[in-house]
Amino acid sequence: MDIDRDELLKVFLLECDEVFALMEEQLVGLEQQPDPERLRTIFRAAHTLKGNATCVELPAFVEFTHELEDLLEHLHTGELAVSHELVSLLLSAVDAMRELRGQLAMGQVELTAQHRAVMALMTRWARKELTAPAPLEKEAPPPAPPPPSEPPGRKPLAEEERARNLRVGINKLDQMVDLIGELSIAQGKLTAMLEGDRPREQLIEASRDGERLLRELQELVMNVRMVPLGPTFRHYVRTVRDLAAAQGKHVELVFEGEDVEMDTALVENVRDPLLHMIRNAIDHGIETPDIRRARGKPELSQLKLRAAHDAGGILLEVIDDGAGLNKERIIERARALGLSREPEALPEAELFSFIFEPGFSTARELTATSGRGVGMDVVRRNVEALRGKVTVRSREGHGVTLSLRLPLTFAIIDGFLVGVGEETYVVPLEAVHECIELPEGARGRTGERDGVLNLRGEAIPYLRLRHLFSPHTPAPARESMVIVQHPQGKVGLVVDMLHGERQTVIKPLGTLFKDLPCISGASILGNGRIALILDDAALLREATRARRTAAP
Repeated sequence: MDIDRDELLKVFLLECDEVFALMEEQLVGLEQQPDPERLRTIFRAAHTLKGNATCVELPAFVEFTHELEDLLEHLHTGELAVSHELVSLLLSAVDAMRELRGQLAMGQVELTAQHRAVMALMTRWARKELTAPAPLEKEAPPPAPPPPSEPPGRKPLAEEERARNLRVGINKLDQMVDLIGELSIAQGKLTAMLEGDRPREQLIEASRDGERLLRELQELVMNVRMVPLGPTFRHYVRTVRDLAAAQGKHVELVFEGEDVEMDTALVENVRDPLLHMIRNAIDHGIETPDIRRARGKPELSQLKLRAAHDAGGILLEVIDDGAGLNKERIIERARALGLSREPEALPEAELFSFIFEPGFSTARELTATSGRGVGMDVVRRNVEALRGKVTVRSREGHGVTLSLRLPLTFAIIDGFLVGVGEETYVVPLEAVHECIELPEGARGRTGERDGVLNLRGEAIPYLRLRHLFSPHTPAPARESMVIVQHPQGKVGLVVDMLHGERQTVIKPLGTLFKDLPCISGASILGNGRIALILDDAALLREATRARRTAAP
């Protein structure tokens, strides 16, 4: 039987990523609390890697994992005791295997001097020649060899490796096949009815049957894309351990809601924002053990990653029990950067939101991980690109909670369609608070781009979308306002016409248009025209920026 080695390698690459993450999680847990079951899990993982590498004929990988397996065997039998130094060496071994795995993209796997050094340390430790591993000297990476030649029409392995993969249960595939069969029957029935000149009512009924089946298939496909967040959370175990150790802090990473599912496209794009938030919490928020003791806190701080369903979306939270935000320092920086003339008069939610502004940092000293004010603004930009929202809550002396609210899926949204001139725009329905007719007092100021409306005693800043997107179109006799709700407030969007709600398939903007202000995507309407999807968070900032900096 012919075996496609490249297909085996693709499976091997995917399983390597899963096993490495598992090993790192178990090793960090083993360091915190030695447990025979964790040791058995780590040993089985190393044995699995060795067996898989043998199957795909990677002798260098097999040789390395054999040394690792031997060291783990001494731990498993109790000849060696778990220690911080030994766990650090084992984590270095995982790094080395990850580097070997990366070599596969270049077509060959070879043990470098760095790999040999790690193997030598593992051997000496297994023989009890060392009580602590000697530090490894980092060597410059060797020049990458030229990629192997590929037959015409074949993608190189590096490109195949980058392709996203998703495991799907056979039962879900069976359901999709059944639905496709029913759709095919419904389509054939509708075609026959059209050719037979059937009454209009029968044609409408047949069309609705097809639409129902299409919605069922759509929901099933969306469900297939949903993956649990647990594996993503576990990727940060090693990061937290290394960052905390580098700063002399004791941090325990805790998970809640690991079984909550999210669209796989969103999961991939939310990893970097979560990493920024975790690094920021450890560097700025969590105190050193001596400071925590002086404040009556336990030396071991807790950093929690929490996921939950929230109003038809997903809520992700990074919660620390550190010092909290320094309100006075934020006020000082906000005034220095010209973000507000009277920041001390702002509500806490609005004041704390300044940490997401570009260049904003309350750190008085630079560190290796933060202090330059180029992290949290990236978090907000990336989250809003996913049609999500980020907010912050703080209790001084008790910690900070950073919250990401994201849609369940990145492919389809319920939208509210509005018209401006000849164009149609989509407002995410979940953000729409209410729609009203623009009061007469504001209609006379059609030349104004923005303003503030007193709505039942509440000041609502508003923007005329015509001035943003269609400045040369004439204003209609009557205008409407869509009031959009955001965690930081409300903003009114003045439009020419309200078209109502409709399910919207999102199409990403091309590279040329990805940085358009106040636009998060596009959709194709039933008449074939393009409708731009509005970024409600960016519109809120646009409407409130002038109010913040205006003289009191």
